[in-house]
Amino acid sequence: MMKKKVVSVLLASAMVASLAACGTGEGSASKGSSEKKAKKVDVTKEDKNTLSVYAWDKNFNIPALKAAEKAYQKKNPKFKLNIIEQSQSSDVETAITTAGSAGDFSTLPDIVLFQDHYIQKYVTDYPKAWINVDDADIDWKDFGEEKVSYSTIKGKHYGVPVDNGTVVFAYRVDLLEKCGYTLDDVTGITWDKFIEIGEKVHKETGKYLLSMDGDGNDLPYMMLQAEGASQFKDGKAYITDNKKLVEVINKIVEMKKKDVLYLANDWSDYTDQTIIGDKVAGVMNGNWIIPTIEQVKENEGKWEITSMPTLSGEEGYASNGGSSLYITSNCRKADLAKDFLAYTFGGGEGSQDTYDNALKDGGVITTCISAGKSEVYNEGVKYFKDQAIYSKIVEMGSHVKVVEQSDFHYTCREQIAAAIQNILNGTDTKTALKDAEKQLKFSMEK
Repeated sequence: MMKKKVVSVLLASAMVASLAACGTGEGSASKGSSEKKAKKVDVTKEDKNTLSVYAWDKNFNIPALKAAEKAYQKKNPKFKLNIIEQSQSSDVETAITTAGSAGDFSTLPDIVLFQDHYIQKYVTDYPKAWINVDDADIDWKDFGEEKVSYSTIKGKHYGVPVDNGTVVFAYRVDLLEKCGYTLDDVTGITWDKFIEIGEKVHKETGKYLLSMDGDGNDLPYMMLQAEGASQFKDGKAYITDNKKLVEVINKIVEMKKKDVLYLANDWSDYTDQTIIGDKVAGVMNGNWIIPTIEQVKENEGKWEITSMPTLSGEEGYASNGGSSLYITSNCRKADLAKDFLAYTFGGGEGSQDTYDNALKDGGVITTCISAGKSEVYNEGVKYFKDQAIYSKIVEMGSHVKVVEQSDFHYTCREQIAAAIQNILNGTDTKTALKDAEKQLKFSMEK
C-alpha cells in the first residue's frame, strides 16, 4: 500500500511540471521564433557510444530522455546521451531552418525533439536534414495511429513518438451526482445531450460544464477531430463548405449562449480563473491539463475522466499537442541512434523502464500501447477517485482518428476563434466563416 501511495505522489508532482511542456509551452513557442541560437554540436568529437540530442523543458521532456538513457545503459553500459537543452521548441526549428538554408547540416546533433504539428513541413522543406527510421526494430502498430501519422511522410517513418496529447474530459462527478447524473451519463453522448446536462448543472450549481481559452481556442479542432474531420482538405483551407465544422461551431455558440461553456479571455483566465478558480464542473483538453485541475486540493477525489461527446453520440477521441524524436542526417552512428530509439521509446525491451520513469519523473505519458499496461500506469490516482487515469489515457489514445494536418494549424485556430467571437457578437455564421477562410488562405499563400 505504501508503494502505491509513493508512486501516486511522485506522479502528481511530475504532472505539475508537464503543463508548460505540452500546453501553453508548445502553443506559445509555435507563435514565434526564439532569438537564442541553438548550441552547435560537433558530432565528430563524440565517442562511439555517445549520441547528442536537442530537447526543451527540463521538467518534462528532459527527464524522459534521461529515463531512456538509463534504460538503454542496461543494454550498453557505456552509452551516454548528451542532452543539449533548448529554451523552447522554436529553437530546434530555427536550428533546422538555419542548417537547411545554408545546406550545411554539420552543426546539428544526432537527434532532435520536434513538435508533431510542424515536422511534415520541415521534412518537406529540408529532406536532406533527416534519416528515416523505417528499418528500426519498431512495431508501429503498438502506437496510436494518429500519433504515428504526424511523422509518417510519403510512406516513410521519420520519428519515434515521445509524449501523448490524448484529450481527456474530466468531470466533477460529485456535482454530476448532485444533479442526478453519473459518469456513464456523460460517456458516449451527443453534444445536444451534453448541452442539456450542462444547462441543468449550471442552473443547480452555478458552474459551467466546460471552459476554453477563447483566444487560443482548441475546442473546434478537438471536436472536429473526434468526428474524423479536419479544417483542411488536400492541403487547402476547408471551412465554409465544411458541414461538420459548421455544425461544431454552431454547437460551441449554443453552449456559450446557454451558459454551458465559459469562453475565457486568454490562457491565464482559462487556467487560473475557470479551472483553479473552481468555476467549472468539467474540463476538456490534452491530458497535460491534469496538473491544473489538481491545483484545487479540496476537490481531491471528486474528479474522474472519460471520452468526449460527439455529434452522433459515439465516444469521441482526439489529441492536442505532442512531440517525437528524429535522427538528423549529421548522425554518424545511425544504427546506434535507431537501436536506442527502438529499445526505449519505440516499444522495445527497455520501453517499460523508460516510460514508467518518464511518467514518475516528468509526467510524460506514452502513446506506446504495450508500455501503457505496466503496473505504474495501472496505479489508481487518488485525486481522480483512484481511477487508473494513465492506462485509460493510453487506451483512449489508440482510438484517435487520423485527420489531415497542416503547418498552418495555429493560424487556422486563430481565425476560427475570431470567427466564433464575431458570431457571438452578432455576425452571421456564414459571413464570419467566409472571412476566416479568406484570412487563412491569405496566410497560406504568402
